[in-house]
Amino acid sequence: MDGKAAVAPTPRHLEAFLEMLAAERGAARLTVAAYRNDLLDVARFLKRGSLDAATSDDLRAYLARLSRLGMAPRSAARKLSALRQYFRFLVLERVRADDPTAPLDAPRLGRPLPKVLSQDEASALVAAAHAKEGTDGARLVCLLELLYGSGLRVSELVGLPLAAARGDKRFLVVRGKGDKERLVPLSPPARAALDAYLAGRAAFLKPKTESRYLFPSRGRSGHLTRERCAQLLKQLAIEARLDPARLSPHVLRHAFASHLLDHGADLRSVQEMLGHADIATTQIYTHVMGDRLQKLVATHHLLARKKS
Repeated sequence: MDGKAAVAPTPRHLEAFLEMLAAERGAARLTVAAYRNDLLDVARFLKRGSLDAATSDDLRAYLARLSRLGMAPRSAARKLSALRQYFRFLVLERVRADDPTAPLDAPRLGRPLPKVLSQDEASALVAAAHAKEGTDGARLVCLLELLYGSGLRVSELVGLPLAAARGDKRFLVVRGKGDKERLVPLSPPARAALDAYLAGRAAFLKPKTESRYLFPSRGRSGHLTRERCAQLLKQLAIEARLDPARLSPHVLRHAFASHLLDHGADLRSVQEMLGHADIATTQIYTHVMGDRLQKLVATHHLLARKKS
C-alpha cells in the first residue's frame, strides 16, 4: 500500500497482544496475521515515533492518509478496529492510562444501495414467463407478479396460506415481519395470474391430499421453498437473456419499490406496501432514484453537455 515500506521498530507490546488474541479469544491464525499487518502499518507511518505512545492526532493523521490514498471506508474501519483493540489491551495491562482511539470517529461506511432491474428488464422477465406453458408456466407467472407486482418478501410469498387468495380480489392479506398483517394491493395482471395458477394448483399436490399453502410442494416443507423460488427465477433470467446473478426474489421486491417511486408514488404508500416498520428503510430507494436522475441529467440535459 505504501510503496517502499519504511523501517519501523516492532511495537514493544505487539506480540503480547497477538498472543492474547490467539489464547484468550481463540482468534484464527489468519486473523492474528491481519492484526499484525494492520498495526505494523501504523508503526511504519509513525516512523520514528512509537505506536505504543501514539496520540489521537497521530492516529487521526494516519486515518486521513488512508482516505487520501483511496482506501475503502470498510478497510479503514477494520484498521481502526485493530487499533482500538490494541490500545484497550494497553490500558488493561496498565501500559497506558488513556486510550487515544476513544475520540476517533469511524469512517462512514454508507449503506449499500439495493440492486434493481430496469423496467425494460422487468418487462423481458414477464414476457419470458408468459411464454412458458402449462401449470409450471402459470405458477411462474404468478410468482413473478406477486414479487414484482406486489413487492412481497420471498418468505411471505412461499408461506402464503390458500385462504389469502380467497378474500377481496383487490388485495392479499400478508403476514410479515413481527407477525404483522398488511393489505397488499393486487393489480389486474396479478389477479389474473393468481386465478390462472389456482386453476391448475392441484398439479403441485400429492394425489388425494390437501394443503393449506397457496404454493404447495411435495417436498418436506409442504410448500415451495425460498431456494426453489430463487432457482426458478434464475432460470427465467437466462431465458429472458439477463444475467442470472443479478436476479433474486429480493431484487424483484427492490424493483417493485423503485419503479413505483419512478412513476410518482409517495414514499409513505410504498412503505406501507413493503411492510417497512421505519420509513428510513424505504428512503434508500430515493437514493436509487437520485443516482438515476443524475445520470439522466448528465446524459441528456442541454447544459450538461460540453460544447464541441
